[in-house]
Amino acid sequence: PMEVLSQPVCVWCIYTYQYLNAHDSISAASASDVQDRLSSLELRVQQQEDEIAVMKAALADVLRRLALSEDTAATGKKQTSTKGSQPGTTAEVCQAECSPPNTRYALTPAPHSQCYISSDQRNLAARGAVAILSPRKKNLLSPLYLTSQNGDCDLAKGDYIKMFMRGRPITMFIPADVENYEDVRTELPPERLKLEWVYGYRGKDCRANVYLLPTGESVYFIASVVVLFNYEERTQRHYLGHTDSVKCLAVHPDKIRIATGQIAGVDKDGRPLQPHVRVWDSVSLSTLQVIGLGTFERGVGSLAFSKDSGTHLAVIDDCNDHMLTVWDWQKKSKIAEIKSTNEVVLVVEFHPTDANTIVTCGKSHIFFWTWAGTSLARKQGIFGKYEKPKFVQCLAFLNNGDILTGDSGGIMLIWSRSTAHDGSVFTLCQMRNGTLLTGGGKDHKIILWDHDLNPERDIEVPDQYGTIRAVAEGKGEQFLVGTSRNFILRGTFNDGFQVEVQGHTDELWGLASHPFKDLFLTCAQDRQVCLWNSVDHSLEWTRLLDHGHCADFHPSGAVVAIGTHSGKWYALDAETRDLVAIHTDGNEQLSVMRFSVDGTLLAVGSHDNFIYLHTVSEKGRKYTRCGKCIGHSSYITHLDWSPDNKFIMSNSGDYEILYWDIPNGCKYIRNRSECKDIDWTTYTCVLGYHVFGVWPEGSDGTDINALIRSHNRKVIALADDFCKVHLFQYPCARPKAPSHKYSAHSSHVTNVTFMHNDSHLVSTGGKDTSVMQWRLVEKTPSLVPSDSSLSLGEGLLHNSILRAAIPAVPLTPTPTEPAAPPTTTPAPPTVLDLTSDPTAAHCGGVALVTPPPTPTSPTTNGRQESSPETPPPPS
Repeated sequence: PMEVLSQPVCVWCIYTYQYLNAHDSISAASASDVQDRLSSLELRVQQQEDEIAVMKAALADVLRRLALSEDTAATGKKQTSTKGSQPGTTAEVCQAECSPPNTRYALTPAPHSQCYISSDQRNLAARGAVAILSPRKKNLLSPLYLTSQNGDCDLAKGDYIKMFMRGRPITMFIPADVENYEDVRTELPPERLKLEWVYGYRGKDCRANVYLLPTGESVYFIASVVVLFNYEERTQRHYLGHTDSVKCLAVHPDKIRIATGQIAGVDKDGRPLQPHVRVWDSVSLSTLQVIGLGTFERGVGSLAFSKDSGTHLAVIDDCNDHMLTVWDWQKKSKIAEIKSTNEVVLVVEFHPTDANTIVTCGKSHIFFWTWAGTSLARKQGIFGKYEKPKFVQCLAFLNNGDILTGDSGGIMLIWSRSTAHDGSVFTLCQMRNGTLLTGGGKDHKIILWDHDLNPERDIEVPDQYGTIRAVAEGKGEQFLVGTSRNFILRGTFNDGFQVEVQGHTDELWGLASHPFKDLFLTCAQDRQVCLWNSVDHSLEWTRLLDHGHCADFHPSGAVVAIGTHSGKWYALDAETRDLVAIHTDGNEQLSVMRFSVDGTLLAVGSHDNFIYLHTVSEKGRKYTRCGKCIGHSSYITHLDWSPDNKFIMSNSGDYEILYWDIPNGCKYIRNRSECKDIDWTTYTCVLGYHVFGVWPEGSDGTDINALIRSHNRKVIALADDFCKVHLFQYPCARPKAPSHKYSAHSSHVTNVTFMHNDSHLVSTGGKDTSVMQWRLVEKTPSLVPSDSSLSLGEGLLHNSILRAAIPAVPLTPTPTEPAAPPTTTPAPPTVLDLTSDPTAAHCGGVALVTPPPTPTSPTTNGRQESSPETPPPPS
């Protein structure tokens, strides 16, 4: 369909070509011999280039590890010398960013006094979360006094705080041990979070997003995190520069620099987060450039580095016209831009031997773009008499420059036609030795093709892993496979597959930590129940049940209860995953399961507004319903037990805080002040005196999805609707409380839990289906700060070691602007049948054209700029 330009090997090769073309007297045998020698030389040059790239990456990785070791030793000495000293406050923390501004306070009479609120005050309260303090508390900032109808305030009765949520009053009684509320302070906690491990992979709706780097790390993404996973050393590093879901990934020819593109998003204040591309160093995790702010719409769908020296970057965005742009990414300059098509575009690639050609493919099309200066000219691939496929899903370049495509009909074209797979061909991967790996859809097969495109070997990916989305070359004979069910597999044709990465595939809500082991359990709408080991970062077991939504471990640790969307709940043996019991409470979604402290009772909160009580015996293996708490006017969201198993505190969807007397028939306690001094065993309720300071002003009551207090009662972790995990000091009984905020999720954070010893925090994402494991660390200057104290560009680089002492890896020369090549009209492909007679496979005739020589003048590039960051969006 197009003319292919061969890659120049050396001047001798060019002279040889000229000599052969000029002298017809050379025999065919001699010409064939020269061609063989040229092919051998090309292969050797390519192998040497690959070896040099590996050596560069290995050297950079060794320097990074050495620098990390030096920093660790220095930090250890410093901590030893300063042992016992209190950590200082962090001057750079921006409290205005962490806290809701302009929270309003008011003094109100005791609850037994007759009082009123003016219409203006009601309107003021209806705007959001407004804290109103009881009469004994005076001298507060900007007080608003509310008086009783007779003009008097009863100062002798009532110690409470009233907060308004969407105009609805929420009364919280101050505990007796708080003598003077004016003395209550809430500071930033000294503890910080550091992302330690990410469970999961985004393969369900992405493709070609798994690569193996020369350092031995596989790179892939989930949510807004790009993960670098060394499966031999079982270590992870994370690039955290993105502000929303990462959607595509490309590796620079030097195998060190990475480009990743993200979708558009919205922050908690409703301001747009612009889609963009980030180019970063995979060794230091430092951001090199941020490209396309204000240029791309909706998101970045696909991108690719140029194959010469990686100087240029081609990007397809997700707008209606799927704009194709070409960038000099080191200068952040857009060179060319054009509308590609209204149809979906799945792949963009530079031609490896023709710097002037860019290839894109997608829904029923393949386009060949001629790039000259600032212009792009399109020519469409002609399928001729053959039916257009629904999608052209992947492409690869053969050693001779031919373009190979795979489509949704299972057809591979070298502008020829053959049935290679039953179902779609989702991915193509050219190996270093010139052979080809393809991944099919419906048939689940990985097929190895030789240089003549004859099938040599194949292996089938087991059905439970889903269809194939990405294939990448691994070490030796190994290859990596990403699947639609979010698995990353490592395998060979001889030994089969081994699971390296796995996760959930649908919205994730259920989360529970084991009471004394380093284990935690997740359950999701994909019907999977997974038990994870937080030390080995591995999956202990998984089981299919119903659509899970909540879970809790029995205090013995032997049994775990799982609530579902249908009202059913299951008890599983935590060791064997065997089903121990199954019960049904109502016919609506169960939102919370909570065992009492001694494990003799189980409370089940439902969306039918009831809390169901069950007696528990035989260490969680036998259950009998014994009562039902009736009184909430909306669905149950959270609940907690008292230490003596006598009382329950619960929250509901309409912002109620109710208390229940369990021994007296699950009786609703009308005088809520009686429960103000209970020291609750757990604290997961999002409304209450000890936690009301976590709410931002103007909240609609749904901004906080989950909250949990640490076992040592020092901090509160919070999951919000704005992709953030927060860390507050406990108790948090002051409005405008500051917090450390952390970004990694790209969807609403649905749940959080501390491990049994408070060493780690686990958070779950909703639509991003991710599970993040965070390590709690004391605040030190060397730690990566949270969002509360850093701007976007410098605060989100995890495990980043920016050291000027690390020498830069030498870069390849940067070519000048490409000249316009001769243009030809693509011709229809010829048929190549790879199924009926594999031995008859052959390549169609291709015109070989020698490209112009590439300038070799080097340029200094790749240096890190000072704190590249995303500027605020225009107002």
